[in-house]
Amino acid sequence: MGSPLNVTDENFQTEVVDSDLPVLVDFWATWCGPCRMIAPSIEELAREYDGRVKICKVDVDNAQQTAQGFGIRSIPTLLIFKDGKQADQLIGAVPKSAIEDKLKAVLA
Repeated sequence: MGSPLNVTDENFQTEVVDSDLPVLVDFWATWCGPCRMIAPSIEELAREYDGRVKICKVDVDNAQQTAQGFGIRSIPTLLIFKDGKQADQLIGAVPKSAIEDKLKAVLA
């Protein structure tokens, strides 16, 4: 893969909950400045963790049901799933190192 996968209300269950790999989900929107700030880090992590972690992006404007279901109130919000359950989260424009620390913990 090597790049983030765009996930919708329709395929969230299949791509995230049913995934064999841990999944990082970036809840974002095109109009969100902080979301654009962390986008390069998300792209880099998708390449660096290819085959170990699935990186997904959920546009909250296009997947409102999923965003509401997880209580997303501010973006960017990053949720990390392992074995189909939410294992961790980060809110706001956090540095790449903070995201990587959470991914390493889930992979350990």
